[in-house]
Amino acid sequence: MKPTPDAQKHYLFTNKALTALILPLIIEQLLAVLVGMADTIMIASVGESAVSGVSLVDSVMLLLINAFQALATGGAVVAGQYLGTKNRKKACESSTQLVWFVTILAVIVMAVMYLGKNFILHVVFGQIEADVMYHANIYLLIVTASVPFIALYNAGAAVFRSMGNSKVSMQVSLLMNAINVAGNAILIYGFHRGAEGVAIPTLVSRMVAGILITVLLLNQNLTLHIKPSFHYRFNKIMVKKILQIGIPNGLENSMFQLGKIIVLSLVSTFGTYAIAANAVGNVFASFQILPGMAINLGITTVISQCVGAHDYDQARYYTRKLLKITYVLTFLTVVIMMASSSLIVQAYNLSDITAAEAVKIFFLHSVSAAIIWPIAFSVPASLRAAGDVQYCMIVSIASMWICRIVFSYILGRFMGLGLFGVWGAMILDWWVRAAFFTVRYRKGTWKTKALV
Repeated sequence: MKPTPDAQKHYLFTNKALTALILPLIIEQLLAVLVGMADTIMIASVGESAVSGVSLVDSVMLLLINAFQALATGGAVVAGQYLGTKNRKKACESSTQLVWFVTILAVIVMAVMYLGKNFILHVVFGQIEADVMYHANIYLLIVTASVPFIALYNAGAAVFRSMGNSKVSMQVSLLMNAINVAGNAILIYGFHRGAEGVAIPTLVSRMVAGILITVLLLNQNLTLHIKPSFHYRFNKIMVKKILQIGIPNGLENSMFQLGKIIVLSLVSTFGTYAIAANAVGNVFASFQILPGMAINLGITTVISQCVGAHDYDQARYYTRKLLKITYVLTFLTVVIMMASSSLIVQAYNLSDITAAEAVKIFFLHSVSAAIIWPIAFSVPASLRAAGDVQYCMIVSIASMWICRIVFSYILGRFMGLGLFGVWGAMILDWWVRAAFFTVRYRKGTWKTKALV
């Protein structure tokens, strides 16, 4: 039932507030994708061994970053729910606990990585060429030092988003990425450095971002802020609430990355053209779902506050509203990219067989993203913000292993569909997720999962 105008006056987020929350998130997500592409292009000028060494280390770093983002999401949900209850003091306490706990954990992880450096290089990465090992070693030595700072940035950004202020995290992200790209260009093109030319700017940019966003959070006039003290008192109850969200979310993200690696190993057996077409397809896909990924971050902020206020009518209203916005923006993105698909493919200068395969998976992903992606990924974002994380984790991991991995082999290898079959399995995964999450949402079980 649509709320009356009088009822809407008392709702937590106006259209202006939603725009102010979502627009910076979209810009921040777009920036991250573009900077990642720029980094790849610049390091490619150093040589294949440098690209390989950096990508190997980044695969490990991505797992860590995802884990810390998951913890940050846990903190954002807890802080948001406390804001919904109008308990600003506990919301600020949860923010302080998040920042301290994540930082201490990140320092421990950094120490473990340094101690286990040889294990990572020689066991995890296996038998790699000497040149690749050289670049991987240098990159790992430098970038590992950035782990506490990127963790700190993620925690701080999550806190700012919890209070509906995504503009600050976007501005800090702009600065971080500007330092990174400029530093890469200077060291790689100006000083002709190798892996260190990418690693040093990454370290410096993350240090600046982590320290800056922490300093900004010390402002006691903010709705959410952290205590200006170096004395940390561990709050077991608060940290437990954060981990209730963070651990299942982190396991889900980690399993997702592991699944991508397994599927990629299958794709590599189809030949070089399939690897190239898959890489190009991933670039297409990242742009098409970019608005949805950004809005999902906003969903965490909005729904957590509604659930904290125990106003589930508002939670349903904003879930529907943000889902509609996701559909509209995804559809517009898909239409624009489909209209320019031939130009995009030509820009990669692909062979005929690779281009044909890339176009096939591009159109498959385009149609599916416009139809089912928002339900498969935005609805569970709302469930997680309500505290219903274990169900989301179980469904996501089970669907990924059964649909995305098992059916990749069935469709891709045994049925001879190749790369198209692998992408078909991914779309099947989306439909299964959508079905389970829709049933869960309509059933209303998530209303009993509030943390505060």
